[in-house]
Amino acid sequence: MSYLQCFDVDSPLVSTRYYIKKHIATLISTRYLLSMKPDHGIRILINRLARIDSAAGWAGGLNPTQRAALEYLSEANQFSRSPSHVADYLGTTRGTMSQTLKALVRKGYAAEHRQKSDQRSISYELTEAGAAAVTEPNPIADAIGSLPASVQAALKEGLLQSLRLALAANGGQSFGKCKTCAYHDAASESGFCTLLGLGLEPGESDKICVEHKEA
Repeated sequence: MSYLQCFDVDSPLVSTRYYIKKHIATLISTRYLLSMKPDHGIRILINRLARIDSAAGWAGGLNPTQRAALEYLSEANQFSRSPSHVADYLGTTRGTMSQTLKALVRKGYAAEHRQKSDQRSISYELTEAGAAAVTEPNPIADAIGSLPASVQAALKEGLLQSLRLALAANGGQSFGKCKTCAYHDAASESGFCTLLGLGLEPGESDKICVEHKEA
């Protein structure tokens, strides 16, 4: 083999070395996780998945924070779409989220609405472009979708329980679905919020709410 071939990544020797190095690194990482306490190992896996998900968020002129805001708006009910609500859900500052939402409006992914009775009260909703962006393929969603249904259900339940405990320990809001809330009255066709004294729009019982309280 020539001197130049030693630096050719397409040469058999170098390709093999790269493969072995990558394989060993993966093996060491796997063994390291298995040797850790389950809680720390799972947290590291979640963080790694989050980084992969964040890297995939840089597409279509969006950044990961903007995409996360769109995903929240797609799931939030009519009472939970102000900048402060999005900021609380994503764990960021209200100033940062206000700038994020304004950028989404400029890019055509979201629309801003002000209440006639109070022009200071602002809420946001998705445009058609924003709704389409939320449903774009995602590597983490695709990977989870390939798991057996029983595994998906167990994974979802375990993560939900972990989230509830973490929120309770830190005093965070649950942002649960309307239909699981103590204030939800299912007597009417679309549901009724007894806390706000307002009827829900069709389909909002499956949306998340800033005022959610575990039933």
